[in-house]
Amino acid sequence: MNIVALSPADWALALAGGMLIGLAASGLMVALGQVAGISGLVTKAMAGRWEAVLFLLGLPLGALIVNALVSLPPEQAFASPGRLVAAGLLTGIGARLANGCTSGHSVCGIARLSPRSVVATLLFIGIGAVMVALVGVPAP
Repeated sequence: MNIVALSPADWALALAGGMLIGLAASGLMVALGQVAGISGLVTKAMAGRWEAVLFLLGLPLGALIVNALVSLPPEQAFASPGRLVAAGLLTGIGARLANGCTSGHSVCGIARLSPRSVVATLLFIGIGAVMVALVGVPAP
């Protein structure tokens, strides 16, 4: 596995991205009283809630905008559409089993000091680390 050194610009982009995630989650909570958990927003979007639909549409649109503005080296490019669909389905199943997803538990739950969210986040990170150690990270 090749480890790519991060430049100051990489750190700045990651920091800006994290701040935008926090801003979006805070905005949704302040404006509508809703937690920005993606699995919950998917359920609300399927029920026709416009704010959930708009929030969810912003996720891939944001990724496409970043991809258009920032040229990524091949080892950091997005995965193939098939891998993205498979990863999304597996993540959705895991989120349903965990009664929430990483955004709901990690970003919003820990901010609300939820013990359940702390445990869930530790499990997400731990299982992810084990899977990377066992399977590795495939080349895009």
